[in-house]
Amino acid sequence: MSQETLLSELNDRSREIFRRVVETYLETGEPVGSRTLTRALSERVSAATVRNVMQDLEFMGLLDSPHISAGRLPSHMGLRLFVDGMMEVDTVNPNDQAMMDRTLGNDDSDTGALLGRVSTALSSITHGASLVLMPKHEAPIRHIEFVSLAPDRALVVLVFADGHVENRIFIPPEGQTPSSMREAGNFLNAMAEGKTLAELRGHMTRQLAERRRELDILAAELVQSGLALWDSEETDPRLIVRGRANLLDSEAADLDRIRVLFDDLERKRDIVEFLELAEHGDGVRIFIGAENKLFSLSGSALVVSPYMNADRKIVGAVGVIGPTRLNYGRIVPIVDYTAQLVGRALSGRKG
Repeated sequence: MSQETLLSELNDRSREIFRRVVETYLETGEPVGSRTLTRALSERVSAATVRNVMQDLEFMGLLDSPHISAGRLPSHMGLRLFVDGMMEVDTVNPNDQAMMDRTLGNDDSDTGALLGRVSTALSSITHGASLVLMPKHEAPIRHIEFVSLAPDRALVVLVFADGHVENRIFIPPEGQTPSSMREAGNFLNAMAEGKTLAELRGHMTRQLAERRRELDILAAELVQSGLALWDSEETDPRLIVRGRANLLDSEAADLDRIRVLFDDLERKRDIVEFLELAEHGDGVRIFIGAENKLFSLSGSALVVSPYMNADRKIVGAVGVIGPTRLNYGRIVPIVDYTAQLVGRALSGRKG
């Protein structure tokens, strides 16, 4: 049944009762009983009448009852109906807006530092965990170098034409020598000129298959491991996560779910892939519980919005994750404002 059909089947009384249940649950996190609702409704009705309406709403799939004698909670479907069709979105609180604006106070060219400050402020304001997906670095590569740090650790240095430098530590194939590292670096640099990292990655895959005989076995293995490294978001600094501790404060009674969510947040590759979905949308998107397979086990909600560069191209995303009883009406405009703020800031930056 579509949301439009569900809404059309709710009369004024059932609509108000449903809205009151959801709003009270989002505020308290507790099941809502008929006596509580009777005191809050705009019309005077008995608790028995309210219970009958709540039973109808439960039959429609909009409410759940955790225990036979307890009150009702909104189901995931009910939360989705409320968010999409009934929620009143607030304007950004002036204090929250001022706090986000202050993150731009340092006029430097370090995009990572800027987005780190944005992420910290966003988690502080919303009392959730904030996620910021940084833009992919699209400048051409100038130089690539492998550096041995220990028998089981190596560093790959990427120098871009605009002066940006990325260092990534990884575990090299066994037996690497200074000679094989130089050979692997020379092989990559011969192909890298004028190419972005994304372009080089695709080109490398083809060239490695065609020109493998030109390379020493160890050097070929090193180039191959470089491919795997650049495909891995676990070592990619694009994702910034702040405010995990807020999740413990927000839902301390359900520590098992929070532990699952912490595990999810550690799997950065999955989250980056999920946030990149926001790059195909426009404006704020809300994912609730089971709608999002990444966070379904922890029963969490994600409010996320893409941001754009000066060319109006979507290049990243900002979001807030927390329990399903997030204050959506407050957090949606904060996330939206933050995305616009980041877009305006990055439009005037080169790095």
